[in-house]
Amino acid sequence: MSIRVLLADDQALIRAGFAALVRSAADMEVVGEAVDGEDALGQARETRPDVVLMDIRMPGTDGISATGLITGDAELVDVKVLVLTTFEDDDLVLAALRAGASGFLGKGVEPVELLDAIRVVASGEALLSPKATRGLIDRLLAAPTDGAPDLVGADLDVLTEREREVVALVAHGLTNDDIAARLFLSPLTAKTHVNRAMTKLGVRDRAQLVVIAYRTGLVRAGDPD
Repeated sequence: MSIRVLLADDQALIRAGFAALVRSAADMEVVGEAVDGEDALGQARETRPDVVLMDIRMPGTDGISATGLITGDAELVDVKVLVLTTFEDDDLVLAALRAGASGFLGKGVEPVELLDAIRVVASGEALLSPKATRGLIDRLLAAPTDGAPDLVGADLDVLTEREREVVALVAHGLTNDDIAARLFLSPLTAKTHVNRAMTKLGVRDRAQLVVIAYRTGLVRAGDPD
């Protein structure tokens, strides 16, 4: 089954380049091209993509606002958003994560990395490598939360000891397979623990688990993996 990708960027040349790249992958298809955030929301509702490749800086409804609208729509619960930006824009990246984005990439990423990122996000994983997000997490912890979705919400006491351990590993960037190997579990059991933790904490994906892990002190910057 092909991964259905919706492209959202106000620059036609960039959209064309991304579209050609996505179409070059045998396991992907482009289901739409949006020129701004409002268009992206409308096309997401119409085409039900697996992944929206979202630019942040667009006129009108920008990528952050559109991400929040898409991830907050109960009918689009299975749609993942992968934000494209530059790592220098830490505040924008943090805003995108708070809005529900499942990950982010710099626009200078290599083509093969972009395709791999789409696959990762489509599979339900968060594209948040520890090295890339270390500075962002520091900023997140210091930033005011007014106006941001309450991702912490439930107390971590609702989690079992194993679930807390799994959430910490998610925050360190481990995949389900990595977690399974680390804890001597089957990949299915690791996935089950992750999904139960997300349900108990009321979050939609692993990216928000990462935010919770750092905000609650379950994981701290500088902790060993």
